[in-house]
Amino acid sequence: MTQEKIHIKDLNLYYGTNHALKNVSIDIKGNRITSLIGPSGCGKSTFLRTLNRLNDTIDNVIIQGDINIDGQNIYDKNVDVVSLRKKVGMIFQKSNPFPKSVFENVAYGPRINGMKKKSELEEIVERSCRRAAIWDEVKDRLNDSAIGLSGGQQQRVCIARALAVDPEILLMDEPASALDPISTAKIEDLMFELKKNLTIVIVTHNMQQAARVSDNCAFFLMGEIIEYSATARMFTKPENEKTQNYISGRFG
Repeated sequence: MTQEKIHIKDLNLYYGTNHALKNVSIDIKGNRITSLIGPSGCGKSTFLRTLNRLNDTIDNVIIQGDINIDGQNIYDKNVDVVSLRKKVGMIFQKSNPFPKSVFENVAYGPRINGMKKKSELEEIVERSCRRAAIWDEVKDRLNDSAIGLSGGQQQRVCIARALAVDPEILLMDEPASALDPISTAKIEDLMFELKKNLTIVIVTHNMQQAARVSDNCAFFLMGEIIEYSATARMFTKPENEKTQNYISGRFG
């Protein structure tokens, strides 16, 4: 039985007076891919960013409720946010490689965590690139700028960069929305491989992608979770009429 990795109870988030997340309660199991679906502006990305405290960087944010990862409340005042973000990596919608070489992009996290030995960095870069299914494409281009790679390659370098610090959870905010179908398929194949060792939470607008890649699915609407279940069940027998309407394309 897979243990729950993330336990969230009565999460409310306000941007000033805007009540963006409303009484969200959800348990996310480890070594699973959980997709968050719903129309634009319904709170999916905001919710994702609560899991590594990225919303802390925004003014006038008020967060109430409990978010526990491995039994620890990540909003506890004693939590080291840098350590949390090492444990909970994030991949954004637009690939965002640094304007540095491929090697320096992937080595960035280990370097800022104090690793200086070239041989160890080389080992981590190769291992992370292999895990991100990009090694064969970049092994002869490690000293070239990551900006010169294709969009799909850049996104996988960003995944390698996140993997280089050995996270336990990977948050993916529409990681394939700007990519062509072949690159998208590579990212999806990679997710299947990574979930053996990681817990993945993905925001996607693509219903087919959610159905293909995720084990569990949460449907967000107006800042609330309307339905949360095994993906296969949600897509074949949704319990809520709003879920049915969204999945069948009647709105959103």
